[in-house]
Amino acid sequence: MSAQSIPRAQFGICGGSGTLSFPFPAGLDDERVTVLADDLVFDTPFGRSPVFTHFRVDSAYGPRDVLSVKMHGWRRGVKRADASLQTFWVFHEAGVTKVLADGGVGSLNHLLDPRDIVIPNDFIDLSMKQDIYVRGDHLLIMRRPVCANLSGQLYNAASEVFERVYGRGTYTVTDGPRFESIAEVDYMKRLGGDVIGQSFAPEVFLARDIGACYAGIYIVVNYGEGVVREWEHDELKTIFFDESTTIARCVIDTVSSTDLNTPCECAEYRKPSLLGIPDERPEHERPHSPVNGEEGAGTC
Repeated sequence: MSAQSIPRAQFGICGGSGTLSFPFPAGLDDERVTVLADDLVFDTPFGRSPVFTHFRVDSAYGPRDVLSVKMHGWRRGVKRADASLQTFWVFHEAGVTKVLADGGVGSLNHLLDPRDIVIPNDFIDLSMKQDIYVRGDHLLIMRRPVCANLSGQLYNAASEVFERVYGRGTYTVTDGPRFESIAEVDYMKRLGGDVIGQSFAPEVFLARDIGACYAGIYIVVNYGEGVVREWEHDELKTIFFDESTTIARCVIDTVSSTDLNTPCECAEYRKPSLLGIPDERPEHERPHSPVNGEEGAGTC
């Protein structure tokens, strides 16, 4: 189906605003990174894919192949949900088992300041996206939506370069692209959110849908409306450009340091759909369905 052959990769990277402002990964000038192909576009059942970069990261565990996409594939005229489906279909076809994401977020928690790093372990999805799945043949249990091993590696990498790193928190997801009102932010705070943004769902459950682990690293770029003080555009812009390469290095460090053979619980929260499982009970234990001519047939 693909106009270009989809390369195999262990990692998929959904690059958000944290790494948008420079050529990722080539702009890092990291000797561990080799760009294998750029400007890759694929046909998917959900439409033409966004542009991917295929690169390799050398590590103590051997080379890791990565497919990355900027801003989760957002393009004018392409709905957010469709872009996510295209992206994760490509990840699934490539054999991706680990998905990393980055982005900028606003703080709902008044203890979180600009330039703080949050690695969420839970989320509240207030977006309006519906029927979002690539496979759709499993029950997706979101008891522990984020991979503890993967997020732990992100935490370790971020702690080396950022002063304040939080290894847990609740990400509140909205549709955007606008910022929220004061009343909306107050409502989201009452729900228990710590940060707010647009790029955690549906990615977090699409990763589970394709059987991959998921974790993300997010930098606070502004206070939510009504939180602490009014945010300033210049401050947001400065953080956006100043910290992008640092966030990117944290992502690459995580690709390099993650042991793909370390067991995690993520697979336990993805069960076969009951709609497709055959009834394995003995015939005499199954409920009897009357047929035409039998007692009770045609009655309520």
